[in-house]
Amino acid sequence: MNQQLRGIFALVIVVLVWGTTFPAMKDLTTTFSPVWIILTRFAIAAVLLSPFLWRARRSDLQSGMLLGVVLFFCYLFQVEGLALTSSNRNAFICGLNVLVVPLLGILGGRLPERRIVVALALAVAGLTALCWDGGAWGRGDTLALFAALTFGVYIKLMEVRTRTAVRLMSVTAAQIATVGVCAAAWLLAREVPAGAGAAGYWNGIGHDLAHYWLNFAYLGVLCTATIISMQAWGQARTTANEAAVIYSFEPGAAACFGYVWLGEAMTGRGWLGATLLISGMIVSQWNTESRPAAALVPE
Repeated sequence: MNQQLRGIFALVIVVLVWGTTFPAMKDLTTTFSPVWIILTRFAIAAVLLSPFLWRARRSDLQSGMLLGVVLFFCYLFQVEGLALTSSNRNAFICGLNVLVVPLLGILGGRLPERRIVVALALAVAGLTALCWDGGAWGRGDTLALFAALTFGVYIKLMEVRTRTAVRLMSVTAAQIATVGVCAAAWLLAREVPAGAGAAGYWNGIGHDLAHYWLNFAYLGVLCTATIISMQAWGQARTTANEAAVIYSFEPGAAACFGYVWLGEAMTGRGWLGATLLISGMIVSQWNTESRPAAALVPE
């Protein structure tokens, strides 16, 4: 097997593992608030990636901190939406982030390419079919759409920041640690009770974390820290188009694992919508000149 095929195989594994994160986090939303899920997952990953912070350049740390704040809100919208809708529907809507980057170019005054117009038409048709299958558009869908928009802004921002990065993994480790710090601050400000109820709250959280430690270890160790490293290795050995097409199938993987893990099923109309969405994602990325290193975005 040559290096290119190994890279493609690595990215296929990345997409399959990413597909499990939607039902895995959906399963946890019945017990934990979205911010607790974000904090625990990213705290574990931050500890594992902390060696990359050793002697990191100040510019890399500053970039990582800025990106981490944006990434925190990406996940806040995504996991809040997961609590209110199915994991497969959330995955397909969040997957629209690949269309946000070219749309930002339109806002900057550049006319859209023909492939972007086609991709948007496919995406709108796919969303219509998907929502027709799964019920009316709800608050969870709106939060998922906000997540897609925020992820798109994040990718564009990271594209700029990674051009000046000295060590890309230092930037990645810094942003993951920043996500954890933001989640902790959010919890202390908005969720953790003060006074007499604090002891009972922390006892309950401790009990639930001990019960679900395997789920969080899976999300933090495998889905975040390990997969980021595998993705970087795979992307270095494949073309931008190959990587983009492989990533476009992540929502499909999420739908399959949602069925196996949670018993969530879609009808033929839902799968038609999903196919149209994936087609739009592929068309939007096909024959682009480059795929930014910004794709180091843990799902």
